Order: sequence, then structure tokens, then C-alpha cells
Amino acid sequence: MLFGRRGVITGMAGLAGTVYARTVVARSSGASVGDASWRQLKAQVGGRLVRVRSPLAACAEAHSAGAAELFKRIQNPYLLGDEAGLTQTLGWTDAWTSQPSTYAVVAENAADVAAAVTFARRHDVRLVVKGGGHSYFGNSNAAHSLLVWTRRMQAINIEPAFRPDAAPDTSESIPAVSIGAGAIWGRVYDTVAVTGDRYVQGGGCLTVGVAGFVSGGGFGSLSKEFGTGAGNLIEAEVVTADGRVRIANRYREPDLFFALRGGGGGTFGIITRLTLRTDPLPTTIGAAQLRVTARSDAAWRTLVARIIAFYATSLFNPAWGEQIRFSPGRKLSVAMTCHGLDSLAIKTVWQPFTDWLAARSGDYALEGAPLMVAVPARQFWDPAFLRSVPGVVLSDDRYGTSSANVFWTGNQSEAAQVLHAYQSAWLPSALLAFDRQASLADALVAAANVWSVTLHANKGMAGGTPEARARVGETATNSALLDAFALLICAAEGPPAWPGIRGHEPDIASGRLDAAHVRRAMEPIRNLVPGAGSYMSESDYFGTDWQHAYWGKHYDRLLSIKRRYDPDKLFVGHHTVGSS
Repeated sequence: MLFGRRGVITGMAGLAGTVYARTVVARSSGASVGDASWRQLKAQVGGRLVRVRSPLAACAEAHSAGAAELFKRIQNPYLLGDEAGLTQTLGWTDAWTSQPSTYAVVAENAADVAAAVTFARRHDVRLVVKGGGHSYFGNSNAAHSLLVWTRRMQAINIEPAFRPDAAPDTSESIPAVSIGAGAIWGRVYDTVAVTGDRYVQGGGCLTVGVAGFVSGGGFGSLSKEFGTGAGNLIEAEVVTADGRVRIANRYREPDLFFALRGGGGGTFGIITRLTLRTDPLPTTIGAAQLRVTARSDAAWRTLVARIIAFYATSLFNPAWGEQIRFSPGRKLSVAMTCHGLDSLAIKTVWQPFTDWLAARSGDYALEGAPLMVAVPARQFWDPAFLRSVPGVVLSDDRYGTSSANVFWTGNQSEAAQVLHAYQSAWLPSALLAFDRQASLADALVAAANVWSVTLHANKGMAGGTPEARARVGETATNSALLDAFALLICAAEGPPAWPGIRGHEPDIASGRLDAAHVRRAMEPIRNLVPGAGSYMSESDYFGTDWQHAYWGKHYDRLLSIKRRYDPDKLFVGHHTVGSS
């Protein structure tokens, strides 16, 4: 894989051959809640109330015994997802460290969730919710809390002709899929695309949870064609702070429905089921990958300008998504996906750029031959096919687990990571105009002199289809993304680490140094696009103007909805609507 960031471009070369400092709200630790009350909750949820134990905490308490084996095992994202006391990211330097809840309700239905919500409200206990557990801000974990764990809610049901509840009889039915809140995208793609021959807009990372992705406004590789997860939500079942199970769609609870479409996971209630639109499956999914190094500063500036111009003329359309990275050492890396093109068509699209490089071999060094390849779309998410191609995926290595448990090779480095910094900014499409390309190139060169920066072309809706843009325009996400051609991300992370485990403690000094580099790299980008919006699920923990960055003009409406459905702030998190 060239690089990750929850993307799907990983191992495609194989296809060619075929410090816990977070305080959000003052609530009880649960210590004052009597045993009888906990027993009553356990009975209400059919015995599915469990004490939570973190393997990391146990290792630390055992004086680091077994640490090497534990840290090897937790680089399996399926293991992380199946442990109530673990999260996919273990922390963020100077921000938070993953901590286990005291108890978890292992929810199997909306009634279980409602019982947990009612209990937390009545006893003033801190409540957190976790499905996939991929929150970069750590909002799916908190010490001394009650966890609503939706992992077992994984039902996936194809709905060939879905009509939202309370919709007029004259309204058209919609091809859709209904998904339990604990499902992950790999399972959903296997059902919808591989078996059902349809497409549903989900995430790139196969182990990302469905509910958090959709309510966060998540993007996939094909978002320019199909929109965001939030834009394709038709209906949701959700438990609100009063313990009621509600159905939200454009006809019932329309304000709540708006908030669930990009207003932030676990902020307005706990989603238990989602129904998403499906579309015809593209014929093919393809990739273009190459790495090239410029031999001089002048050649590097020319290369950056050239790839921008090439993107503007040849790739700025619904067919293309994913990543172009600019790195120190004058390195350009391309890892892009496309759909509906065969291998020859992909090579034809890229021919002008690759010919340009070939004609300047004195200025540029290619790392191997560029890869241009396509496969039938159904194969792209088929676990059996993916396992048959070397280097594409890794498998869940625990004994007795499903053979469908696969994940992209590049995502292993993100499993149990400790983030050091993460910043993002939507770049407006005006920067692709001929008279603005030079300023964009200058900013990218200046940034890449300090740290790697990556353009995620699928995380901006400019250049997308009118249908996709219209779907996204109805959501709560900052409307700046409608005019953005890409989301620029600059980030840094370290290997799995946890305080108190000998040989595996977080490297605070290195984390702070990396964070300083990221801040410096982002300066020319911030100067180029002052006040740029940002994608809430991939952004700066320490950002100050987050309300505007994430939601723009929609924030006031979201705050009003929050006050209506959760007046006592039962659902809280870092940089969520209504938090301070």
C-alpha cells in the first residue's frame, strides 16, 4: 500500500498479476450507584451487562508481563473491535489515552440501548457509545463510564423497495439496505456489492463502523459519484436521551433526521439501525499508482505544478477519487481509485502525465513502473478474491474467526496507533483555475518541505455528479465541501503505546515534535485558504473554530436540535455540538 488514512488503495500491485486529559462533563463515576441498581439494569438487558477490562490496563498492572505478545495482537483491527475495553486508536499526544468503561451493555436491540440510556440519565452516570471504535477524538471511550456497545447489532437486510415510515403512499420506493449500528463496512460491502450486485456509499477502511461513519458525514472512494454516507441515509432508528426509540426520516422527526446526517455520532442519540440508499454497482473498480522523486528543487516545483494541472484537466470528475501525496525529499506519490474504466482506459487517461515524466528522466526518478489496473467491482470487496491476491489484504489471525475478516494491508499501521497530530482543510475548486494553480503549487511545495501533505480528492464534492452534490447538500456537514475539490490532510502518528507498559510507553517528546512539524506544514495552506472548513472525523483535536469548521452555517440549527432532544447533555464528547 502507498498510504492509509482510512482509504481503500492498498496492495493494488498484487492485482496487476490478476496522558488521559479529557474532561467533557461532570458526571458520576457510577461508584455511588448501588449494586441493586446495576443488577436491575442487568436483568433489563437480558444479562448483557458486563464489567469492562482493558488488556492494556491488565498488562500494566502485571508489571508489563506478556507485553510483546499483546502489542503484536492488538495490531489486528478485528481484535480491537471485539474488545469492549479497547479502541482502534489508543490515544493522542497531550490529548487523551484510551480508557475502559466500568460497565458495558452489550446491546443486541434498541430496547437494550434504551435501558442503558434511561439508567445513565436517572443515575447521572457518564455514557459513551461504541460501534467500530474508530473515533480519532476518543469519543467512544471514557473512564468510569457506562458503555453502550453496539458491536452485536450487525444485521444487514437488503430492501429492494424501501419506503420511509410515514411517507405518502404516492412516494416512490427506494432500493436500500438496512444495517445494524454495530456493523462494519467490510461486511456490508460483502452483502450489498458481492452478493447483491449493488453499491452502498460506505467507508474505505473495511473495519470502520457504519453508524459513526454515517452520522459523521463519512466519505468513500466513490463519493464524487455517489455522495457521502450522510447524504445517502434514508431513515434511522435512534434512542434519544429520554429513552424513547424513535424513527427519523424526512417525514418523521425531520430535524432529528437532519442532525443525524453529519451532525456527529452519539451527539443527538444512539443510532440502532440505519437504512441507506443503494445504487447500481459500477462495472469496474480501478487504481492508478506511482511514485516519483524530483532530482532538484526546480524540477520538484515543476512536478507539483504539473500534477495539479493534470488533475484539473483529466481527473477532476466523478470517476476519480483518493490520494495524491507530496512529501519531504521532493517525493510525489499517487494512489487513486476510479470506477467504470478498464485497465487500458486508465492507462490512456494517465498517458500524458507518464509520457511527460518519461521525457524528463534526467529530472525525475520513478520508483518502479506505474500501476494501472482494474477489476470487476464485485471482486473488489470479495474477501475470497482479495485473499487470493498477494499483498492486498491481511486476515484476522485469531483461531476460529471468519475467513471474511480481512482488512487492507495499509490499515494495519493504523490499528492501535497513537496520534501525534491531525489537521485537515477543504480546498476550494477555484484553486484549480489556471491563474490560481501557481499559488496552490507554491503552498504545497512549502508544506511538503516540512511534512507530508495529501490531497484526498474523494473528500470534496466539487466535480461530483449533480445527484451526489444534491444529496450531500441536504446534510448537516459544512457546505464548504460542496465547492471543495479535495480535503488536504496533514497528520502524524506513532506505533501502539500505552502508559505504564515497559518498552511500550507513548513517546511524548517525539509526538510533540511531530505535532510542531504538522503545524508548520499547515501554515502555507492556512494562508492560502483562511478559515477553511474541516472534516469533523479527521481534524485537529486542538482546533479552536471547530463549530464553523465542521458545520458552517448549520451549527446554530444543530445546537437548537441538540437542546431539544438532549437538554441535559447526556450525550457528550470532545468538539461535538453543544460541548464547550
